[in-house]
Amino acid sequence: MRHKLLLIVMAALLGAGAAWLYTGYSGDAAPGREATAPDELIGQRRPDFSLGSTTGEFIHAADLDGQVVLINFWATWCGPCREEMPMLSRLHERLAPRGFQVLGIALDDVQQVRAFLEELDIQYPNAVGTVDVMAMGTRYGNRAGVLPYSVLLDREGIVRWSHLGEVKEDEISALADDLL
Repeated sequence: MRHKLLLIVMAALLGAGAAWLYTGYSGDAAPGREATAPDELIGQRRPDFSLGSTTGEFIHAADLDGQVVLINFWATWCGPCREEMPMLSRLHERLAPRGFQVLGIALDDVQQVRAFLEELDIQYPNAVGTVDVMAMGTRYGNRAGVLPYSVLLDREGIVRWSHLGEVKEDEISALADDLL
């Protein structure tokens, strides 16, 4: 009897954890959760990080210094992420010669991410992880845990803008142009 009760409790805890992850990282904020990105990081130096990339190398925050960088947190199962990524890829290609870099940060399995990037022909660099990516998202201001989430850094690594949800091409293009 004790064994069955323990299994039921464990199943309930796993279910609650899965529900939290789904509502927190599906792009739909749960009722009462923060609906906009906090402005507390605007004007502050970007938090440091080191994450594994889809190529097996590490990407460090310092590697991005000297460029205007759009950090975009996403997942393969996130519908709005899928919608915005081709636009981000076009923006990256168009503005890269002027010192603009898109960096994708995927909350997912590396093999799924690689297949997804190949399917959509995404050429900008991507880091991938799970708990480490969730922690980085929080450090970068994503307290709601909603995807996609984007942060724009200037050439000195200062946070200039953050956005919860899908970004619009005209908005991010104008912001990037102002910093380039």
